[in-house]
Amino acid sequence: MTQKNNIPAGIALMIGATIVFALQDGISRHLAGTYNTYMVVMIRYWFFAAFVVALAARSSGGIAAAARTRQPGLQILRGLLLAGEICVAVYGFTVLGLIESQAVFICYPLLVAALSGPVLGEKVGWRRWAAIGVGCIGVLIILQPGMGVFNPWAIIPLISAFMFALYGLLTRYAARQDSTATSFFWTGVVGAVGMTAIGMWFWEPMVPRDWGWMALLCVTGATGHWLLIKCYEMAEASAVQPFAYFHLMWTAILAITIFGETLRLAVIVGTVLIVSAGLFTLWRERQQG
Repeated sequence: MTQKNNIPAGIALMIGATIVFALQDGISRHLAGTYNTYMVVMIRYWFFAAFVVALAARSSGGIAAAARTRQPGLQILRGLLLAGEICVAVYGFTVLGLIESQAVFICYPLLVAALSGPVLGEKVGWRRWAAIGVGCIGVLIILQPGMGVFNPWAIIPLISAFMFALYGLLTRYAARQDSTATSFFWTGVVGAVGMTAIGMWFWEPMVPRDWGWMALLCVTGATGHWLLIKCYEMAEASAVQPFAYFHLMWTAILAITIFGETLRLAVIVGTVLIVSAGLFTLWRERQQG
């Protein structure tokens, strides 16, 4: 991959990816609210697997080169972990709503920073720990434990964030020996196999209109990943990563206008703290990079 470092183009691609992923969240909520979550994620993974196989077939060395790895166990664990995380996240959309789920989920960069020490052996200084603490306060403000109105389902997006953070760290670890193309290939194929083994037992008839939404969900999934790949080809990750928080804004707009969700003051305050802490953590990584 040739790094062009065209930051304006990279930012535009990242914002485009956040729009697509927000649409994907909305469609996932609609379908999983009507059909079994495992089945919805399984069909989504079939298309995703076809996408990564097609990319691998067109690359230098073909599918054999993309699939070649000296750490298959790690790649399988990564793939299954992401598939499980998607199931948890989509289920969270149906029981908690898009806004509250995403508001808690965006703490995952802080979890990555916290876990990078024990998982990757990286040094985490006091400034990052302070940012992680601020982010945790933001999460607590959103969840409101002990206020008499705490919804136990609110723990679901926190579990999803933890799983995604661990997936991200394992991806970094895998990158020490495998290329991005190899990790991407294993992610799609392993996820499809794992979800088929589970989802086939939960198959439900789907009305023709929802097959259209299912097709759109598959297309948005592939398009979102393609935009991210192009984004990181265009610019350094540290320059474009802060714009990933646009995902929350698009999701909130979709949730309010389409699904009739409301935006609580506690969610706004907590989200501001989490995003601020996340941006500070990204800035510290860039300073030390």
